[in-house]
Amino acid sequence: MPGTRECDSPPRTTGRSAVPQRRRGRPLAGLTADIGLPLVAYYGLHAWGAADRVALTAAAGAAGARLLWEVWRGKHITWFAAIMLAVFGAGALLTLTGGDPRTILLKDSAGTALIGSVFLLSLVGPTPLTLAAAQSWHPGRADRLADLYRTNWHARRVFRFTTLGWGIGLLGESVVRVPLVYLLPVDVMVGLSTALMIAAMVLLVIWNGVYINRAARGTPELRILLPGRRRP
Repeated sequence: MPGTRECDSPPRTTGRSAVPQRRRGRPLAGLTADIGLPLVAYYGLHAWGAADRVALTAAAGAAGARLLWEVWRGKHITWFAAIMLAVFGAGALLTLTGGDPRTILLKDSAGTALIGSVFLLSLVGPTPLTLAAAQSWHPGRADRLADLYRTNWHARRVFRFTTLGWGIGLLGESVVRVPLVYLLPVDVMVGLSTALMIAAMVLLVIWNGVYINRAARGTPELRILLPGRRRP
């Protein structure tokens, strides 16, 4: 219930795992919506024969609608929705230039390179992007996460290292795509380009989760990042 605090030892009842299970699924469900909605819009319209410009614009619109919904509902930014909006928005803008299809295919590299740079640049400011993402997924714990980052050296290292990992990973994905665009046939690269982006996102999410779980074993305060776990 709102306004109540969780106990260290919840009562042993038959329904005890129901609430933690729902909480455990919220970040994953949010991430699925952030990434899935624009991809469904993009590939759904392509399947119906829509032009690339129309499909990209619709995908950017879906990501933007998701972003606005989260801001209106929780007064916070969903960073992965912002990432997808930037990627598909950049692609939609690049299609307006026309020109060589291979140049247009580089839109995905431009988008992920931009987002990777944002991750790295956030290390210069007071809030690394993975900390901001954690606060957006756990709005009820946003202040506690900020305080943890400010006062706990281990937590600070975890958030900064994961932000660095996302930045390098996304920049690496954008660099790998560039030679493939010019070495492979255009029709092959159209699907492979998006597959690369999805694969990079999935691998980074898995790496991020594994790293946070391992870090929480040595630093109990970090268990706040593990949905469904009891707080220390």
